[in-house]
Amino acid sequence: MKKFSSLVLLVILITSCTKTPKDYITLSGKLENNTDSIISITGRSGVLKKITINEDGTFKDTLKVTKSDIYTFQTSRTKRAPLYLKNGFVITINGDANEFMTSFDYSGYGASNSNLIIAQLEEAQKIGNPAEIFQLKDDAFKNKVNSLKKSYDSILSSYNDIDSSLLSLVSRQNQQVLDYLNQTYAKNKVMGKGNPSPKFEGYVDIKGGKKSLDSFKGKYIYIDVWATWCGPCIQQIPYLKQLEKDYHNKNIEFVSISTDESRRSGGSWDAAEKKWRDFVKEKQLSGVQLWAGQDISFQQAYQISGIPRFILIDPQGNIVDANAPRPSDPRLKELLSSLKI
Repeated sequence: MKKFSSLVLLVILITSCTKTPKDYITLSGKLENNTDSIISITGRSGVLKKITINEDGTFKDTLKVTKSDIYTFQTSRTKRAPLYLKNGFVITINGDANEFMTSFDYSGYGASNSNLIIAQLEEAQKIGNPAEIFQLKDDAFKNKVNSLKKSYDSILSSYNDIDSSLLSLVSRQNQQVLDYLNQTYAKNKVMGKGNPSPKFEGYVDIKGGKKSLDSFKGKYIYIDVWATWCGPCIQQIPYLKQLEKDYHNKNIEFVSISTDESRRSGGSWDAAEKKWRDFVKEKQLSGVQLWAGQDISFQQAYQISGIPRFILIDPQGNIVDANAPRPSDPRLKELLSSLKI
């Protein structure tokens, strides 16, 4: 009987010492040099909680989340920091309000998740200007991407007890960055300055006959890929007209290629062509006006996913800029001037 009583007592003691997971989050800490009075915890659906900051910069409160996710800890629009929250976390945040986020020290149960996010952001800032990366030679580019992958992998392995959903999110985002760099680098090798431009053949000319890219060889060609239904395309028309006047009789052709197609014209290609012809006439569009019709090979070659898209090609048919500035952009005239057009 005595042994049985001792066993019962042991079970009670063990049970009483086991912590029951909390269904809420505890946030506390101190912001030095603080002048704000409220901390807002916001998520995808808006503000979850507002926490009062004491006069000495300290704060403490609890909240619940419906989903483990990255939230925002902020005292104003310019003072924001990421915060990974999951019910049961007990996180302390200490830092300087004048050095928001960069001075923050996250500690406590669950804090490693937020520390991982901060480390990821700091690493992203080290990447620098992607345009400079894309200008690297093959070996240097590969070394850069491999170095970045090692850094990402090192960060992930440096933190323990990371929530599985965050680990999956960060891993996926890291791969997306690497994929973007590799894909864009490959694209730039094909569409880079000085490479032969993809060609188009047999595009209908509003003035009669058909034209190809080679029809304009010997001149610079500024191509506008557009459509009559495209608002941003139409917005550029006055600027393009003025540009054509400014460069009249210069060694450059302004070629507009309409991508109007059957799906937006009741399923009829004839109706699509008529819509294009009527629009050109109504708006008195100048320059060379072409219609691509059913041929989308030129768009595909340039990987055009949105319009308007402007392309500049030199007199030899080589690419000057596969994504040239718009007519409304002052940088376009700077580019044309640098080419002595």
